[in-house]
Amino acid sequence: MDLFNHAMQERMKDEAPLAARMRPRTLDEFIGQEHIIGPGKLLRRAIEADRLFSSIIFFGPPGTGKTTLAQIIANSTQAHFESISAVLAGVADLRRVIQEATERRRLHRKRTILFVDEVHRWNKAQQDALLPHVESGMITLIGATTENPYFDVIPALVSRSRLFQLLPLSEEHLNRILTQALSDPQRGYGGKNIQLDEEARTHLIRVSGGDARNLLNAIELAVETTPPDENGVIHITLEVAQESIQKRAVLYDRNGDAHYDTISAFIKSVRGSDPDAALYWLAKMMIAGEDPRFILRRLLILAGEDIGLADPRALQVAAAAAYAYEYVGLPEGIFPIVEVTLYLATAPKSNTALSYFKVKEWIEEHGVGMVPQHLMDSSRDAKGLGHGAGYQYPHQFPEHHVGQQYLPDGLTGTTFYNPSHQGYEAEVAERLQRWRKAQAQALGLEEPPPLEKNNDADSVDSSR
Repeated sequence: MDLFNHAMQERMKDEAPLAARMRPRTLDEFIGQEHIIGPGKLLRRAIEADRLFSSIIFFGPPGTGKTTLAQIIANSTQAHFESISAVLAGVADLRRVIQEATERRRLHRKRTILFVDEVHRWNKAQQDALLPHVESGMITLIGATTENPYFDVIPALVSRSRLFQLLPLSEEHLNRILTQALSDPQRGYGGKNIQLDEEARTHLIRVSGGDARNLLNAIELAVETTPPDENGVIHITLEVAQESIQKRAVLYDRNGDAHYDTISAFIKSVRGSDPDAALYWLAKMMIAGEDPRFILRRLLILAGEDIGLADPRALQVAAAAAYAYEYVGLPEGIFPIVEVTLYLATAPKSNTALSYFKVKEWIEEHGVGMVPQHLMDSSRDAKGLGHGAGYQYPHQFPEHHVGQQYLPDGLTGTTFYNPSHQGYEAEVAERLQRWRKAQAQALGLEEPPPLEKNNDADSVDSSR
């Protein structure tokens, strides 16, 4: 039976997909991620010296080497290496691993390294069950996840682990991986006569999206489905390459980092008046299936927050686009979305609407002042209490303005709103300067200084 099992395992190795066959076995074979396993880096030194005592979590996009690094550690360590998938394994499997690790440590004084693939798939209770054994050192955890561990792994486990972020592979890395797969005679296609056109190579590398597995799957499909010509040459043309990897996989999870990072890049590009970048991030979101209503809601907010009175039409355009999308739907509904994106990206910018938060902060700190008597409602208590007495009706004065007190006592002369000199708001700034000057004269206050050319609405987090 053992002979049959051994023969089956050897046959499975030979029949395994190219990506599995070409998986690096040592650090020297590993391509990419030099920032964590380059010469002299901490992780590389720990692996080479078999001194991996603290738990670690690898996180990053698919096809960047998380599982491969775990297997390299398994190949190089003297500790017992156990591997489970959080998709398939539960608490019962974990208990078995812990029990065996305890016996192994007690009887043979041998450490256990546990690799948990897709560790974010475990719920809080399952991760909690792992925690005391990681904390005691009974097992050394290697977790792998495509998600941000700060969001999807319990904080107690994160705090007891070293985090290593793996990045999408560069085109240079992917080119080396492809060359290796085509030249390796044992595990790759070195034994075949393959002619890969340069434009086909470029297409495969660029469309694989930094994912080595995606690249190797594509070249495998191209080679295995292309018959050799009369000279025995398997010719991979651009057309074959395009058929093998027709569409770049867009990494995007509506509840994950890609979602929030991409919408952040989109909004910051519009705010930063870069229509080209804004269109790029918009296209990524739409290709990945983002809800257009979510994008339009964010643009409505931006029209008020980042453009405001610099172009009052911005909010109208954003509202019209939202309405148009509801009326038209996709695919044609992309046009109002693109139009509002370009309009907002190229509009003059002002964030003076944030002046509201300065007032809110002041009221929360100092409390609310009384309404001056002349501003009170005169329709009920004018005779008995004198409410409204002394109020001057602005429309009875030149320019429909008269200088009088509008803020509570003690706040007279205080300015919360400092208009920018962008777009339409520059006209607002000019008028407001005249009105404030007239008000200061009427109330016997110092004449207000000229309005600064920089707005002063700086009371919110600019990193959003």
